[in-house]
Amino acid sequence: MPSYDSSRARFRLADRHIAVFAHLLDGETPPDELWESLVELQQIGLVGEEGELAPLLRDLLGALADPMVMIQVEVTGEHGPVNHGVVVGQEAVIAHDGWPGEEESEYVSIEPNTLVWELARKVNLHRGERPEEGAPEVRIETKLAALDAAFVALEEPGADDDATRELVRKALVEADTDLKELALSQFLDLVVSLNATWRITTAWDGRHDGQTSAMIRALAVWDCGPLGYWIREQPEEPIMPGQVGPDSPLVLLKSNSAEVWEKITDLLPDQEELLTEGE
Repeated sequence: MPSYDSSRARFRLADRHIAVFAHLLDGETPPDELWESLVELQQIGLVGEEGELAPLLRDLLGALADPMVMIQVEVTGEHGPVNHGVVVGQEAVIAHDGWPGEEESEYVSIEPNTLVWELARKVNLHRGERPEEGAPEVRIETKLAALDAAFVALEEPGADDDATRELVRKALVEADTDLKELALSQFLDLVVSLNATWRITTAWDGRHDGQTSAMIRALAVWDCGPLGYWIREQPEEPIMPGQVGPDSPLVLLKSNSAEVWEKITDLLPDQEELLTEGE
C-alpha cells in the first residue's frame, strides 16, 4: 500500500504506482491492470477523483518526467538483489531506496551537493584502513564458472566453517584448473567473506561524434567485509544481455574506500557533458 509523509515530502511507492503517474501526466486513463494501483493512490489523496495530481508530487513527478541523469544502484546480498537509485531532474534530485522483500521504495528529495554521499550510503561504503604507500596491486583472475560453482557449494554449507571452506575450495578447483594456490586461497577467502556485490550505473543524454547519444558509465564492486573492497574489472560494466557466459573472465582488483569514493564521483557527468536546451 502506498503512503507518504508530508512533513518530509517522502513517499513509499511501487513501480505500478509510478506507472499510474506516468499515464496521468500524459493525460491518459491508466489501463485496467493499474486500476487497483490508481484506487490506492486516490485513497491516500495523491490522486483526485478526476485524475488530478496532488501538488506535493511536483518535485517527484517533475524529475521523473524530465530526468537529466538516471542512476541505478543494484545491491545483491544475503536477501537477494535490492534496487535503489537517484533521478536528477531539472529542478529537483530524487533518491529512492528499496527494501528486501518489499514492493515499495521510499522516494525523497535530496540536495544536489549530497549526491555522492547518497550513493555511498546506498552501497554502505565505509572508511577503511589507509592503503600502504607503494603497495603492489593485488589482482585475482579466474572465470565466471568458478564463481557460479562456489555459490552452488555455499548453498549447502558443511557442518562447520572449515567444512564449508573445503567444499568451496573443491568446487573452485573443479571449475577452474588454472586457478593456482595463492590466487585460489585469495579467491576462496573473498567468496566466503562476501557481504554484498553492487553496481552503480549512470545514464544521460550526451553527444557522441556530433550526434545525440545515450551515455553510460558503471562501476561494479565486491564488499568483502574484513577483506575490504574489490573492483570487478571484468566482466566490465555495463554488461549487455548475452554478453557473458561461464567461460568469461572474472578479474577482481583490490581497492579501498577512498578509491571507491573517487570512482563513484567519476560516474557522474560534468555539466558540459549534459545536453542543454536547444542542443
